[in-house]
Amino acid sequence: MEQSTIEQLRSCMICPRKCGIDRMAGQYGFCHAPLKPKIALVSAHQWEEPPISGSKGSGTIFFSHCNLRCVFCQNYEISQEQFGEEVSIERLAEIFLEQQQRGLHNINLVSASHFVPQVAEALYLAKKQGLSVPVVYNSNGYEARDALRLLDGLVDIYLPDFKYWDDTLAQTYSHAPNYARIAAAAILEMRRQIPDDVLDAEGLMRKGIIVRHLVLPGHYRDSLSVLDWILQYLGKDTYVSLMNQYTPMYHAKEYKNLSRRLTTFEYEKVTEYFLNIGLRHGFAQKRSSATAEYTPHFDLSGVRKS
Repeated sequence: MEQSTIEQLRSCMICPRKCGIDRMAGQYGFCHAPLKPKIALVSAHQWEEPPISGSKGSGTIFFSHCNLRCVFCQNYEISQEQFGEEVSIERLAEIFLEQQQRGLHNINLVSASHFVPQVAEALYLAKKQGLSVPVVYNSNGYEARDALRLLDGLVDIYLPDFKYWDDTLAQTYSHAPNYARIAAAAILEMRRQIPDDVLDAEGLMRKGIIVRHLVLPGHYRDSLSVLDWILQYLGKDTYVSLMNQYTPMYHAKEYKNLSRRLTTFEYEKVTEYFLNIGLRHGFAQKRSSATAEYTPHFDLSGVRKS
């Protein structure tokens, strides 16, 4: 890593929590992430949005730890229970190249916000060694703009969540103060870096942004406010993925609203609003997607060099 990157990790400010801990000295902040990147699974993922997964799959790399603590997290085994294995920057770059060699459509970095400096360095190394497929940055939206600027020119596609508009929901369900303000600023920075959406002849995204929103049971009106922001600040041509896959997992059953699945009525209210306000490019999910069967099996596949 470059010296400037190392210095950022000596007083870690790479996510909005700005813990200021010295990761070089082995200290741990809110996310409990170590200095080295930690990975739980390297896979070919078929269940992303069609312009991402295509016919061959997306080259996902699932990072362990998280700067959120979502009570309903479907990946809690790696985000909260911290399963995974640390790798070097050099090994991470090799993994990127191995995913490309598998013939996958892209490299998909899943929840890497707490490893941004390390990921940026690994991408730089991999690109010098021939990485040419699009790089997808798959994010929970709780990002610091200064950290995102380290990825400028290295990431081709941003796939951020916009989880909440109501800060009370964000704090209650994800322990994320000021989530809407922070996610909005982060997504605008992503749009600044990649101003245009570009799809190839096969419908695969080569550059662009897809904003994801998971509709939560009991809170569909909050979803409408998120859509209002997208229309006002990103425009009617923004690609939006409205997810119907909510499944009560982890600690969700401890919360009345989250202890059940989303109803068809709630989801249709959001999709109808999407159309009524004039948004044009959307992805919807079938109700059958709300199952734990779509949760990846984290077993360190692809992490170690074969």
